[in-house]
Amino acid sequence: MTGETPVVHTVVKVGGGLLGRAGAFELVIEALTAFRAGRRLVVLPGGGPFAEAVRQMFKRVKIGEDAAHWMAVLGMDQYAHALAARLPHAALVDGEGGIAAALQADRLPVLAPFRWLRAADPLPHSWEVTSDSIAAWLAGQLHARRVVLIKPAPADARTLVDSSFLRTLPHGVEHLIVTADDLGQLDVALREEPPLDRHTRGGRGGRGGRRAG
Repeated sequence: MTGETPVVHTVVKVGGGLLGRAGAFELVIEALTAFRAGRRLVVLPGGGPFAEAVRQMFKRVKIGEDAAHWMAVLGMDQYAHALAARLPHAALVDGEGGIAAALQADRLPVLAPFRWLRAADPLPHSWEVTSDSIAAWLAGQLHARRVVLIKPAPADARTLVDSSFLRTLPHGVEHLIVTADDLGQLDVALREEPPLDRHTRGGRGGRGGRRAG
């Protein structure tokens, strides 16, 4: 696709951890609805409580990392259904063709990633690999220019992303974090033209759009 305009400009990962904070999910839905117009986005769900349920089974039932990996990805599919049901003009998709068709129809694609990931199997089957790294891989597949991670504010800035994220992110792809505490920054984080020329870094509470790394 060298020299061509990518179909997707920004991969937006909506963290599953937002479901554990009162009102955060609704605020993210409102922000994405307000800021998506005219922007080439694809929404990728996180794992959140769905992945946590798999983690507990992994510990108690000893299902092994391969099974746990695919069960956690299936959990992302479940969250995708919830996001698509709540986002106005969303389209639930499971591959690149569906993403392109949704954008062509002026709808917001929400990716259920299991089918695509199962076919490609691009990442290690490890708890070090989360939906952060899947978002980074997806950006490479779509030739996207930016990854935006929407997350709850972490207690420790060192845990903003998983340890595999930066290794997976393609060279030259910008990456930013917007926390549930400052979703007004999402408008800036999703901007396509002109490109971002500054990034607001907040304090320990996680305010502001931030580079992840």
